[in-house]
Amino acid sequence: MQITASTVSLTVDDVTASQAFLTTHLDYTVQAAADGFASLTRADAVDIVLLARGIEVLPPDQRDQHATGLILAFTLADGLQDQEKRLREAGVEITMPLREEPWGERLFQITDPNGVIIQFVEWATPAHTES
Repeated sequence: MQITASTVSLTVDDVTASQAFLTTHLDYTVQAAADGFASLTRADAVDIVLLARGIEVLPPDQRDQHATGLILAFTLADGLQDQEKRLREAGVEITMPLREEPWGERLFQITDPNGVIIQFVEWATPAHTES
């Protein structure tokens, strides 16, 4: 098996709001869009498809589901603090402030207008303890 691309498909109430948020704040571009649908891409990240809740292209048992309980996480090579500052200054609410976990993960979260949690991660070198 050879995978040529990765896409996450999110069912949301307002496709236009999430599309605007992702293109404005995360530099995604629109590949295709129609009523209740948008396909977004970014060369260095997973593609995102946004589908309106209730859209008939989905099987009936999936139409009313909503993108909840999901964290869309992006690992950054560096500049995590700069990204947090950029987003905050752009008026994006930081829904989980920048913090560092004991295992070396530095992270913060924002939430898009449809409640999709977006997490930014940078791996720091964990503090070593002397023996």
